[in-house]
Amino acid sequence: MEGMEMKRDRANFLSGVIIGAAIEVHRELGPGLLESAYEACLLYELKQKGVRVASQVPQPVVYKGIKLDCGYRLDLLVEDLVIVELKAVEILHPIHTAQLLTYLKLKNLWLGLLINYNVPVLKQGIKRLVNG
Repeated sequence: MEGMEMKRDRANFLSGVIIGAAIEVHRELGPGLLESAYEACLLYELKQKGVRVASQVPQPVVYKGIKLDCGYRLDLLVEDLVIVELKAVEILHPIHTAQLLTYLKLKNLWLGLLINYNVPVLKQGIKRLVNG
């Protein structure tokens, strides 16, 4: 149980680092760009902070015990603990939340961040999701 608690503490710490970096990107660029631009900049910011992060990580679907590559990709996977899904949309819809929760379940991870850059103040576009 101690290992799980340490992972959750680390994930919580990382979420603060990720949100800080995301706000920095939004301050610099503002809303209105494509998701891919925000992803590249956030990836850069996190690496500058010494955080291990991967982008466009393949996420297979497990169906009846069989892994199927269906072309799903996680926008960012931070230290194999936090999934970050980025959007640049007018409004976040329930399907965006469902997508991230499904990714968390498939990856057996606890914490995810859904970040929509198409808002005047980024704080309005951040949703923290917990699996379980």
